[in-house]
Amino acid sequence: MDDTPRRFPAALPALRARTRAAGFIMSCEDRTGSLLTVLAGARPEGRILELGTGTGEGTAWLLDGMSAAARLVTVELEPAHQAVAREELGSDERVTFVQGDGGAWLEEYDGAPFDLVFADTWPGKFTHLDRALDLVAPGGTYLIDDLDPQPGWPEGHGASVERLLGELEERKDFRCVRLAWASGLLMAVRSPVD
Repeated sequence: MDDTPRRFPAALPALRARTRAAGFIMSCEDRTGSLLTVLAGARPEGRILELGTGTGEGTAWLLDGMSAAARLVTVELEPAHQAVAREELGSDERVTFVQGDGGAWLEEYDGAPFDLVFADTWPGKFTHLDRALDLVAPGGTYLIDDLDPQPGWPEGHGASVERLLGELEERKDFRCVRLAWASGLLMAVRSPVD
């Protein structure tokens, strides 16, 4: 079966051209993006958090699946990267862009939990994991990608990935599934409150 997505966000071609011109190489893979669209669409009035805007390709996939009532907060450390996303997607009132350190944002955030958290950067995945998981609403989804070896991984990063996966799978408050697909994914759903 061919698992190549057939539908793409309208903003994607412009984002990709600008991403290539900027030399940014860590954009959301198409199959991961198609999953983001489906997960966002499953939450018609959902509150969604993206940690690691990059240049906005994952953001575009999320927005493509979101209803008019859904809301997205996306956080990025590098202002030049997020500037591309802001310029291409900033007219969409459903998205709020936050430029700053994701770890600091996670530590300071005191609002409502999120129905979907996509952690596509170190904060919320390799650092501040517990805080990111605390922000997942009961029945909500936590998704991480890039778990298969990637170009540019630092020395010893594979061991960090295995530690992360083990830690997530040991949690009693989340049910996890590893997906040997796209760039290597893990999806976890928070147990409903009894």
